[in-house]
Order: sequence, then C-alpha cells, then structure tokens
Amino acid sequence: MNITEYTVEKIGDPFGILTGDRYDFFLRVEVPEDDELYMEAGLSLKVLFIVTEESEKIANYHFIDDATEKILEFELEEDEEEMVAAFCKEHYKEAL
Repeated sequence: MNITEYTVEKIGDPFGILTGDRYDFFLRVEVPEDDELYMEAGLSLKVLFIVTEESEKIANYHFIDDATEKILEFELEEDEEEMVAAFCKEHYKEAL
C-alpha cells in the first residue's frame, strides 16, 4: 500500500471537552491489483488521528471506495497501520 495524495485538517473542539488535538486525514492509497482492497476507480483511507501530551495515535479509520464513496469493511494489517500512523505523525503539524 502506498499513499499517493493526502489532506489533513485539524478538528476544532468548540466546547473544550476533548483531551488533545484531533486531525482528520484523507489519504488516497494505491494497492496492487491482486490485493483484495484493489478498486479500479481508486481507494481512500479516512483517518482520525489524536495527539495528546502522552501519545500520537490513530483513533479510527475507514477505507472508502472512490467510485461509490461507500465505506468498506476492511482493516489495516499491523505493518500498514504502523506505516499510516508514522505518516500521520510526520504530517499532522501541516494542519496548524
């Protein structure tokens, strides 16, 4: 899996009740044709990334079929999740 494009946006907390900062990542990903996640029209990954004083981590994510914009019921493999988390750690400050 390769990340080909992305956007990141800091999510506001108008009531100040959430701990840490939240970032919404929208990642365009490329997977090989023989992968079960392969979609001819493309595939995206929406990630909620949380940054606190203690940690930086993925809170949740969803794969999205770019043709239909429907959420797909797939999970990242452990190494893929680590790669996505590292990507988010590297890029969340762009939303500041």
